[in-house]
Amino acid sequence: MRRSIAACIAAAALMAGGAALADDCAHSKWGPEDEIGSANLVTPENTLAALKLVKQGKSLPLGIVIDSSTPAFPPRSLSLEVVQPGQQGGKKLTQFGYEGNYNDDLVQTWLGIGSQIDGLGHLGEKGYYYNCNDEKDIAELTGLKRLGTHNIPPLVGRGVVLDMAAAAGKPHLEAGDHFGPEEIKAAARAQGVELRKGDIILFHTGWTEAMLEADPKAWVSGEPGVSVEGMRYLVSLEPMAIGADTWGVEPIPPAPGDGAFYGHVVALKENGVYLLETMNTGPLLREGVNEFMFVLGQARIRGTVQMIINPVALY
Repeated sequence: MRRSIAACIAAAALMAGGAALADDCAHSKWGPEDEIGSANLVTPENTLAALKLVKQGKSLPLGIVIDSSTPAFPPRSLSLEVVQPGQQGGKKLTQFGYEGNYNDDLVQTWLGIGSQIDGLGHLGEKGYYYNCNDEKDIAELTGLKRLGTHNIPPLVGRGVVLDMAAAAGKPHLEAGDHFGPEEIKAAARAQGVELRKGDIILFHTGWTEAMLEADPKAWVSGEPGVSVEGMRYLVSLEPMAIGADTWGVEPIPPAPGDGAFYGHVVALKENGVYLLETMNTGPLLREGVNEFMFVLGQARIRGTVQMIINPVALY
């Protein structure tokens, strides 16, 4: 009898644990072992389709220039030091076969600064990350054991940029301004842009161009962006990535009723969709470009949560 009771208790505990897991996460549509989420949408067919968008043979960087003064989400920072090893006092490196000299550089930085990609191990909820990865199992001081950005293949696809500032009739949106499904649909209609599966969807709010240099403290203290409802609409379209010309994609202060950065949970944890922050969108719109070929090959440092990036727009 005691064994039977113990067995029943154990079974109940397992069932309760399973129910809790089901409530807190759901396995990916790409399988329970998947680590790359929407990067599965990178296919030869989608790449060839994106190539057709290159009509002028031009390119633009989507990353911004950063340095030690670039503001970032606290306590992130960057420090750069240029050194000349073995050349103190003007010594030359004769072992090269000539009087050589060179510079090297050392950097101490958070990888979530400036233009960046948020990996699928960045933000979760209730101890879980994308594809039911438990925080206790994947995070080590020396790096993520799963969901590291080094796993992400080159992201290549159709990029689109929606001008949310123009849609609102403003030179730039203000901190706390937010947009959801209806505003996104209206902006797409105004530009004649169709949002498709596998797209890299970028939003131009004008925030960084207006505020980063003019008032860096204000720039990093707030921002306009996509509401949680808007994020749920976007992920329903099955994009490869969602980004903006803001440092966090979502509005700060958040839209009424939204948790701060809860859209990150919706995109990263619940759907495996990457987020691209501080994208340089203004030059594309001034060139009259609404759609383009997007190419990103990030640095592959094993176990990283985020990565500083400079994607390229080809058009």
